[in-house]
Amino acid sequence: YPRPALTVDTIVVSHPELPSHDKMEMLLIQRKHPPFQGHWALPGGFVDEGETLEQAAAREVEEETGYRVETHADLVQVGAFGDPGRDPRGWTVTVAYALAVPRTKPVEGADDATRAQWFSVEELPKPLAFDHDKIIRASFERLAQGARDAHAATLTLAASRLE
Repeated sequence: YPRPALTVDTIVVSHPELPSHDKMEMLLIQRKHPPFQGHWALPGGFVDEGETLEQAAAREVEEETGYRVETHADLVQVGAFGDPGRDPRGWTVTVAYALAVPRTKPVEGADDATRAQWFSVEELPKPLAFDHDKIIRASFERLAQGARDAHAATLTLAASRLE
């Protein structure tokens, strides 16, 4: 049977309750290469052979932004997205994660990213690469339905600010 390529994408948001930040922000990368060269996107990429999904998500966040994911337990899986047309390079399925972090370390675009930058969730650049707008919206809606932990509660607040 034909098999899709497997990717991961991570929605990284800052904790809004930190005294130094009064609004929730999302970390995006500007793509260095086609497709969608120059467009803003979620940190993410292909899963390497022998890697778990969580390892791939943590690796991609660090490679593209310089932000080190301290523990894989902080990654909350929020869904899988497999629209056959989501990637012009071919059939890919992505597993999306959410991660709420303190915004205490500088970020810098590297690897496949020209830049990494924090954006207010109310002012995300549009359109994002691939189907990342859809992934963010769907992920926030799913988390809003069942916010059970601190990370999900933080992302639920972000969902209310997207509209």
